[in-house]
Order: sequence, then structure tokens, then C-alpha cells
Amino acid sequence: MPYMEDIDQYGQYATMGQANKPKILTPALCRAARGFLDWTQTELADRSGVSRSTIRDYEGDRHDVHRATEAQLRLAFENGGLSFVCVEGDNIAVCPRKAEPSS
Repeated sequence: MPYMEDIDQYGQYATMGQANKPKILTPALCRAARGFLDWTQTELADRSGVSRSTIRDYEGDRHDVHRATEAQLRLAFENGGLSFVCVEGDNIAVCPRKAEPSS
């Protein structure tokens, strides 16, 4: 039973609160992205602003992370030169970002 319901702008009932969206960055993908960039957990922590213990526990499947934390980690990887792309079957892959041509 939903906690609260609201009628949206189109007259449809909707549950209030944050949507239950799946995370893009799984623990395995986080480890893979770090390996791709040859970063330690400490380096990722420094670049993302997320504590090393949170990264360690997330990558070890000891607990989940909030969406804001996931966004910080993804941004650090993207700033490091990686892209996250959707592939067949709604899977997510990590790959190097295409270098922009120099003028």
C-alpha cells in the first residue's frame, strides 16, 4: 500500500516520493570502471568525494548506495574519461569516451 498518492498534472494517480529507478552503476561495474582507469579505491574516493569505506562496502556487496552517491561515482568516472552506455538487453557497459578531434 503506497504511503501517499497524488494526482499528477494529467489527472493520473501517482505515488508521491522518489521514483524507484534502477541504478546504472552496479558494484561489479564500479570495480570494472576502476580497473579500466587503473584507480585504487582511495583514488576513486579522492576524485568522487565518497569515502573509501563506502566504496569498499558497495563494491563488496555489503550495502547499497544512495542515488546521489552513485551520481558522484559516475561523475568521477566520466571525468576520468569513461562513458556508460546501454547495450543489448538493457545492460550497461563501460567504455572509453571518444576523444574529441583537435583543431
